[in-house]
Amino acid sequence: MNNNYLEVISLIERLHRHFLEVVKLELEGLGIHDINNVQGMMLFNIGEAEMSVGELTLRGCYLGSNVSYNVKKMVENGYLVQQRSPHDRRSVHVRLTDKGMKLREVLTAMHRRHSEMLGQSPVGAEDLQAAAVTLRRLERFWIRAGDLMQRPQFAA
Repeated sequence: MNNNYLEVISLIERLHRHFLEVVKLELEGLGIHDINNVQGMMLFNIGEAEMSVGELTLRGCYLGSNVSYNVKKMVENGYLVQQRSPHDRRSVHVRLTDKGMKLREVLTAMHRRHSEMLGQSPVGAEDLQAAAVTLRRLERFWIRAGDLMQRPQFAA
């Protein structure tokens, strides 16, 4: 097995955990305790859009059961509004409240600060661009691999 492949998988996981820790510290530093880091990033990714819970699951790296729980908590804490779709009563749409928009602005400022800090680090714009290209290729590879595994000859 290719060690580089396994190292990349491990790095992606670790980077994600490190990033979530940074978000957690940001929220704690602001005295925000009614939303966790994962919920904060879900809120950030919703942005100004209105979307279904299913769309939110597809857009982010969230597990389906966790999305419903996290949406419920964010609604309870006043960050999101949810309503049934008028076209499909089975579908629930969510959007940010004013409180959610204010937190999104805080998270946007955090991202901006990090981006500026990168300017004083050994990681340059070209490095980030190359990493993004490589990660998109890896994403497409995994999507194709998943599609192949769903073919009848692989189904159990």
